[in-house]
Amino acid sequence: MLHFRELMAPSLPVRPRSSPGIAAFLSFIWPGLGEFYVGQRPRALLFALPVLVLVLLVAWQASGGLDVFALRLLDPAVAVAALVIVVALGFWRIVSVLGAWRLAGGGRRVAAEGRVLLTVLIVAVLGMHAIAGWYAYAFYDAANQIFVGNTPGGASGSPGAPSPSSSDNGGDFGATPDPSARAAGSRVTFLVTGVDSGHGRDHALTDTLLVVSVDPLAKTAVMISVPRDVSNVPLYLGGTYNDKINSLMTYAGNHPQQFPDGPIGTLTRELGYLLGTPVTYFAAINLEGFQSMVDLVGGIDVDNPRQISDATYDWFDGTYGFHLTAGQHHLTGRTALAYARSRKGVGDDDFTRAGRQQQLLIALRQKLTQPAMLIRLPALLDAAAKVIRTNVPVDRVADLLAEAKDVPASSIDRYVLEAPYATHPPTDSTGGVYTLVLDMVKVKALSIQLFGAQSTYYP
Repeated sequence: MLHFRELMAPSLPVRPRSSPGIAAFLSFIWPGLGEFYVGQRPRALLFALPVLVLVLLVAWQASGGLDVFALRLLDPAVAVAALVIVVALGFWRIVSVLGAWRLAGGGRRVAAEGRVLLTVLIVAVLGMHAIAGWYAYAFYDAANQIFVGNTPGGASGSPGAPSPSSSDNGGDFGATPDPSARAAGSRVTFLVTGVDSGHGRDHALTDTLLVVSVDPLAKTAVMISVPRDVSNVPLYLGGTYNDKINSLMTYAGNHPQQFPDGPIGTLTRELGYLLGTPVTYFAAINLEGFQSMVDLVGGIDVDNPRQISDATYDWFDGTYGFHLTAGQHHLTGRTALAYARSRKGVGDDDFTRAGRQQQLLIALRQKLTQPAMLIRLPALLDAAAKVIRTNVPVDRVADLLAEAKDVPASSIDRYVLEAPYATHPPTDSTGGVYTLVLDMVKVKALSIQLFGAQSTYYP
C-alpha cells in the first residue's frame, strides 16, 4: 500500500523535459494522466482506474435518465454516500495534481507563472467539489423533510400548514396509509391533496383532492378530481359520512377511535374505496409554495380551454381580478397560482378549476423532467422541501418516476366527478348549503371502464 508521501514523490525514472504545468493540468483533467505524461505508468493506473470505475458506475445509474438518477439521491443513505465520494474524489484529484507536478520537476525552482497555474488548478478542484457536495447535501436535506415515512404518527404536518383546528381540514397526517405491495396488476395510485394555508390564514384548507393512477405496463394514467363539496358518501368502515368530504380529514383526526387510520389514512382509503382502486401513496402540496416552484422552472405553458374572467379573485396585494383569454399561455408562478385557485369567473366553478389543476401538474411535470433543470436542483429541492410531503418510500421514488416518464401526456385521461357522476340536491333540502352527491352506479361504471379487472367493482 502506497503512503501519501510515496504518492507525491517520484519512484521511477521521469521522462526528461516534462513540463510541471502540463503534468498538473493533465491530472486535473483526469487523475493519472499527468503521471502517464511523465512516464510513470504504474502510478498513472493507480490514480486513473478508481476514477474510471466510479464514472462507469455513475453512467450505469444515469442510463435511465438524469432526472431518475437525481431522484435516487433523495435516499438519505445514497446522498451521504455521494457526499463522502465527492470529498474523497476531490482529495484524490489534488493528490494526483500535486504528485504529477512534483514528478515533472515542479519541486525545483520554477517560474512564478507555473506556481500560479498549480494554485488555480487546486482552487478549481476545491470549488468543483464544494459545489458537488452542496448538491449532495441539498438532496439529503430535502429528503428528510419531504418523506414523512409510513410509521403511524410519523408525519408532523402538511407543508407550510398551521396546526389543524376542528373547523378545517388540518395539516396533521396522523397515521399514514399502509403502502402494501401493489394490488392486482401493476397499477400504482396516489392521492394528491392541495393544502391552501397562505396569506395569514390560521387554518389549512385541503380543497384539492386529486387521485392519480398509473399503469406502467400499459403506459397509461388517469387523473380523477373529487370535488370538495361531495357529501353523504358511504364509508369504507361502514355507515355514511354526511358532511363534505373535504372535512373528513379533520373529523377523522378529532375522532381517532372511530377512524383508527388517522386523518390522511382515512382520506386515502375512503377515496380508494369510492373510486374502486386502492390508493397506495399520498402527496400533499402546499399551493402557496407551488408558486415558487413554477418560478424556479421558468414558468409553465398551458392551453387554456376557455376564457377566465374572475373579477373577485384576490391577489392578496390589495388588487382583485384575474382574466385570461382562451388559448396558449406561458404562466409565471403568480399567474399559475391564480389559474389553480380561481373558480368564481363567469361559467367557472370547482369543476373547471379542478381541470385546470390537472393541467398544471402535467405541465410542471414536463418542465421538471427537462435536463436543463439539473443546474437548478438545489433551489428546486429547497422549494420542494417547503411544498411537498409524501409517504412514498424514498427508495422507490426513482423507479416510480421512471415508470411515469414512460406515460405520454396523450395517454393521460382526466376526469372531474361532476355531472353525470354527481348531482346537486336542491339547496332547500340541504339547509342552504351547496353540496354534491355521487351517483355511485355511474362512479362504479367509470371505475370498471378505467381500471378494468383491477377495479374493486369489477364483477
